[in-house]
Amino acid sequence: MLATLVIFLREGVEASMIVAILLAYLNRSGQRQYFRDVFIGVAAALLLAGVGGLVAYVTIRTYAGSRVQTIFETGTYLLAAVILTYMTFWMRSHARGLKSDLQSRADTAMSAGARTGLALLAFQAVGREGLETVVFTLAIAFSTRHPGSLLIGALIGLAIALAIAFVMYRLGHRINIGRFFTAVGTLLMIFAAGLLVDAVQNMQELGWLPVATHPLWHTGGILNEDSAVGDIAHTFFGYAQSPTVLQAVVYVLYLVCVLFAFFSIGQRLARRAAGP
Repeated sequence: MLATLVIFLREGVEASMIVAILLAYLNRSGQRQYFRDVFIGVAAALLLAGVGGLVAYVTIRTYAGSRVQTIFETGTYLLAAVILTYMTFWMRSHARGLKSDLQSRADTAMSAGARTGLALLAFQAVGREGLETVVFTLAIAFSTRHPGSLLIGALIGLAIALAIAFVMYRLGHRINIGRFFTAVGTLLMIFAAGLLVDAVQNMQELGWLPVATHPLWHTGGILNEDSAVGDIAHTFFGYAQSPTVLQAVVYVLYLVCVLFAFFSIGQRLARRAAGP
């Protein structure tokens, strides 16, 4: 539940932030007639992401317990980890210019006289977040032993994201969205490290990484992965009751590298904003 809550919160805030910026700009420009086009683009993006995710999940579940499922899960873990890392760094670097870029693209769409322009702009922005969410949710669904709790976490995260978007629409620049993405981005990179650990475990089971397979410890008697708490720790933090040497190395090495780079970028951006 915790993993989907954070994922839907983060992705929901980014998607709804984009929509809120568009709507606020159209409202200030006296172009409220374009609201409908933005909402059409948002609805189409959500429908595409939802149907695509459902089809992918149902399809791969038909291969439950097979080598095909293990290979697909491994690919999903790796893809989700890469996308999580990339989008977190991208937002860290581009958050300051996102608002002006969206306003410029909205002006281009309206000046071209194409009502579908804003719908496509909203579809592209929200669709990207929706597809990312589908990939992450699939990765979580494959790694958790209690999939029923995923929906609860997703609904809570989405509700909080929509509340934040409403406040942003009303208050605009008075919300420090940069700090939000810094905090959530840090949590998501910890989640990405856990996905990499799951991918390494699968690849070792498949025989693709037959190195450093010796377990470092066995803590199943203290915290079993099949328990509710153990499942949360595994899904979000990458906890493994019997991790191999390679799993531990990948987990620590990834976190040290990405967190160092993440906060280094933040410091450079802060110095640049402060001026000479």
